[in-house]
Amino acid sequence: MDDLLQWRSEFPILDQTTYLISHSLGAMPRRTRERLNEYADVWSTRGIRAWSEGWWEMPRSVGDLVGCIIGAVPGEVIMHQNVSVGASLVMSCFDFRPPRNQIVTESLNFPSNLYLDHALERNGAEVVTVPTPDGITVPLEAMLEAITERTQIVSLSHVIFKSAFIQDLAAIIAKAQAVGAYVLADLYQSAGTVPLHVGELGLDFATGGSVKWLLGGPGAGYLYVRRDLWPRLEPKLTGWAAHAAPFNFEPGRQQYADDIYRFAHGSPAIPALYAARSGYEIIAEVGVERIRAKSQRQTALLIDLALAAGLKVNSPRQPERRGGTVVIDVPHGAQVVKELQARDVLVDYRPGAGLRASPHFYTRDDELERLIREVQDVLATRAYEKHPAGAAH
Repeated sequence: MDDLLQWRSEFPILDQTTYLISHSLGAMPRRTRERLNEYADVWSTRGIRAWSEGWWEMPRSVGDLVGCIIGAVPGEVIMHQNVSVGASLVMSCFDFRPPRNQIVTESLNFPSNLYLDHALERNGAEVVTVPTPDGITVPLEAMLEAITERTQIVSLSHVIFKSAFIQDLAAIIAKAQAVGAYVLADLYQSAGTVPLHVGELGLDFATGGSVKWLLGGPGAGYLYVRRDLWPRLEPKLTGWAAHAAPFNFEPGRQQYADDIYRFAHGSPAIPALYAARSGYEIIAEVGVERIRAKSQRQTALLIDLALAAGLKVNSPRQPERRGGTVVIDVPHGAQVVKELQARDVLVDYRPGAGLRASPHFYTRDDELERLIREVQDVLATRAYEKHPAGAAH
């Protein structure tokens, strides 16, 4: 018996859809609608008073819900709109003039992170990109070798979005600390499905978002900053919410707050924070360790089913090196995904990787079997020809 299936009733879309796309957009909890109604009720009845009655604290209070999941101490996480904002804010703390001007990253990092890294070349940064030998993995030895006394910061994805390969954060952090460098980890594909503890790891910075495994929807990213770093960092990407006394509206140079609001900027996206809370609470209640155990079992099952069907798998076979997604290299992948969507089987496709499918704690085993059956049928009947070539969202 799978006692986690009791949660299925919490997610309306599961009633009619085989939902295997939580790596891209997690299913909406039923109670999220109530939270959004709560936002509308507060705004309509309390008006401007809502800021002093909870809204102003929401970037930190909602951040604490994320902190419980990733191993942060209360007050160490602040909410932002997305990872790009959080990562940009971290990078704005540093001077990238030589000699310590290197950003070490990996070629399989999420493109948004790579775009930011290369944009900083205009400020003097030198981007060192560790290549992948197979499109799936990033060799740990190569990552460690790339981190030197010239490295200012290591910017990496904990779990690779194209393959679900898990990087060894502990080893990378240890090497960075040994040479005086910092580490910024994108946790988007790990938080909520792969256990981690940022405090025990000694991680300097972490960013992520709510769209995927955390079931919180779009517009609610988060930023963790190790507490002892706060006094020495002054973000250039800043705003009035980061001021020590924001409601004094003082002109001139920024006087940074001495808490996590130091890493805020402008006014927070309050509706998104209301929407995100339900997912965080559910993940914390279910428990990431339990989610991980089921994920390892179901991703192994999905890999076996795909291989038995003669399909190529572009994810690690070792369960300890694999996140929550299985990437299947299906011919005509983008068109196949379109046809699957028409059949209410939701997965996605990424160029150079394949069809991405992700069971979550609410997934039944027979839904994995259905996915492979439908893929085989789409290929056998050439149903993918009904859809134009091109990437599928």
